[in-house]
This record gives sequence, structure tokens and C-alpha cells, in this order.
Amino acid sequence: MPDPTQSAEAAVPEQRLAFQRLTFLPEGDEVTVGVPDRDTYVVLPADGAALLRRLAEGSSCAAAAQWYLEEYGEPVDVADFVADLDELGFLRAPGEDEGHGGPDEARQDVPVRWRRLGRAVFSPVGAVLYLALVAAWVAAMVRTPALVPNYHHLFFTRYLSVVMVSMFVAQMPLVLLHEAAHALAGRRLGLHSRLSIGRRLHYLVFLTTLDGLVSVPRRKRFLPILAGVLTDVAVLAALTLVAAVTRRGDGSLPLVGAVALAMAYLTVLRLLWQCWFFLQTDVYFLVVTVLGCVDLQTTAKQMLGDRCRALWGRAPRHDPERWHPRDRRVARWYSLMIVAGYGFLLGTLAYGLVPTAYKVFATVVDRLSGHGGGGTAAITDSALVLLLSIGEIAVAFGLYLRERRARRRTD
Repeated sequence: MPDPTQSAEAAVPEQRLAFQRLTFLPEGDEVTVGVPDRDTYVVLPADGAALLRRLAEGSSCAAAAQWYLEEYGEPVDVADFVADLDELGFLRAPGEDEGHGGPDEARQDVPVRWRRLGRAVFSPVGAVLYLALVAAWVAAMVRTPALVPNYHHLFFTRYLSVVMVSMFVAQMPLVLLHEAAHALAGRRLGLHSRLSIGRRLHYLVFLTTLDGLVSVPRRKRFLPILAGVLTDVAVLAALTLVAAVTRRGDGSLPLVGAVALAMAYLTVLRLLWQCWFFLQTDVYFLVVTVLGCVDLQTTAKQMLGDRCRALWGRAPRHDPERWHPRDRRVARWYSLMIVAGYGFLLGTLAYGLVPTAYKVFATVVDRLSGHGGGGTAAITDSALVLLLSIGEIAVAFGLYLRERRARRRTD
């Protein structure tokens, strides 16, 4: 058998590679390496990251292989390693501009807008004001329990169609504010975060992309992840205080206060939705960050699927060795949390949506049957509610069918 120390130089050509600008972030016994200009990142063991850094600093493939052999006492297939780097987009194509220099160089070409605003909002002074707002909110609810949000607050007018339309329109700016808080917290760290508009079935949604968040130390990731939830709590507090300030002496609320409490209740539902972590909400990303996982959701779902197959006496579909070791350890209990999460979802629906839907349906049926009173206006309102509800379902189903046909054409 030939001595690997003698064959390392001959096995790998004297080639020096051109790399994109790389960042290296050590985390325990692993290193997160990425190309921030392309928002591409990978987690490598410490020895793999050291080999990559050696190549990025200008060592030839042969010299890097020999260094690895001397440093770690075993040979490495540099050709295969380089092929993986090329697939990840870490290498520069021939003639491609080097751009931003060597590893870890700060990005200078595109300034991060709104960074100063992000620092001001998420500052110690901002934290003090935030805590004061939350304290005032809690005090108001303790003093006046009627301000605690519940589904009855949604019905601030007897016209249900007005409730449906106004709540949809009023919630859009608050959802945008939630996502903007994520983006602004990312800008505070110098990340090129982006806010965009997308669609889930027939619903417009706002999407935040936090480019490079994995490239900053873990302790600095928590605020961008939690910024949306913290903003929702602030919105909930502010809306409740608006209702408290406008509340009349007899306990009744003007329209402004009533609408504020209705929106506060919907904000509570959005906060509960964040606990549906199996849908990869903010809480899920918080758990992944705290535990230092890589792709926990995929690992847990695959593990759960294999457990279900085992119960039926079937062979597993996935190789556990392909899962990241930390993901594999956490997924043993997190996969059970996914099942529990669906139970929490059903509980949330029972608490927040079923009573509301029942009241709307009962009111509409009562009016259309002629027992609810209100005359022509009430009947017209109820018919409009039915039209909006049926139309919403029809639009969702139509978009589902269209997207399904589009997927089939591309397969």
C-alpha cells in the first residue's frame, strides 16, 4: 500500500482557486461559512472550514491537501471537496470580477439603509419605553377587566359585512408592521434585509428576507427573530390603551375604542398563531437558533414519518446518517412536539375562531329566516356576508386548482 504522505502532492494538481467573498463564523465544533453577496451558507466541521480557509487564502489544491494530512493525520479528497464548493457557488467563474476581496472583509459597496433608525428603535431607550407601554397595558386590564380582548369585541357594529371588510383592511398594516420590524432589526445589524409582498392562496402576505442572519453570532440573532412578536405585543398594548382612554363613564365605548379592541383581539390571534411552530413561524426559528440546529423541521418530519411507518411494519425511507447530528438529537422529542402542536392549533381554533364563526352563522340564519329583525338592511347585510364567505372559498379553491394544474405541467 502506498504511503499517503507521498501521494498527496501527486494526487491533486497544483491549482489555485478563485473564491467569492467568504465569511467564517465559528460556533462550537462547527463553522458557518457563506457567500453573503449571494446569501448562500453551509455548516462545516472545523477541519473542513480550516481547509476551505487555506484554499481561499491562496494555497494550491496540492499544498492544501498536504497541509490537511500533516495537520489532521489523514488524507482528504480535495477534488471532491472543491466540486462541492463549486456547486455551492463559492468559486468564481473564469473572468468573474473578484468583487469584495478576501474572506471576512466587510461589505462596502451597498450601504445599509435605515440602519440608524433600527439602532434608535431597538435601543436601551426604546426598551424602556416598550416596558412602560406594556406595564400601562397590564395595569389598564387589571383595573378594567372588560378591556381584556375576547371575541365579543369583534362585533363593534351590527352589520357583519362591515366587520368582515374592516377587519381585513385594518389588519394589513399591522401585518406589514410585524414584518417591517424583522427587517428593521436586521438592518440594525448591517444586514441587507428585504421586505416583499407575496401570496398564500388568495391572501396577500408580507415576507421578510434576512440576508446573512446566520453569519452573525447567535446571540445577535434573537432580536431580529423576535422583533415581529415584540411589535405585535406593543400593538396589542397600544390598541387596548386607546380603548381605555376613550371608554365612557358608563363603560360604553365610542366607535374608535370599539374598533381598537376588535383589532386587539385579532392581534391576540396572530400571537397565538406564532405558537404553531410546526408551520415554521417566528417561535420555530427561535427554537432552532437557541438549540443550534440546522434543518430541524425537515429532520423531525422525516423521523416522524419513519416512526409511523415502523408502527405499520414498514421499512424507514430515510437514512439517519444524512441528518445533522444535532438535528437528530433534538428531533427525537421535537417530532412529538409537532404532533402536540396540531393539538394546540385545534385548541386555538376552538378558542378564537369557532365561537366567532358560530355567532356570525347563527345571526345570518336568524336574520334570513325573518326572526332576527332589522328589516331590509339586516337581510341585505346577511346576504352580503354569505356572498363574501362563499366567494372567499371559491377564490381559494380556484387558485388551488390553477396552481395544481401548473405543477402538473412542470412535472
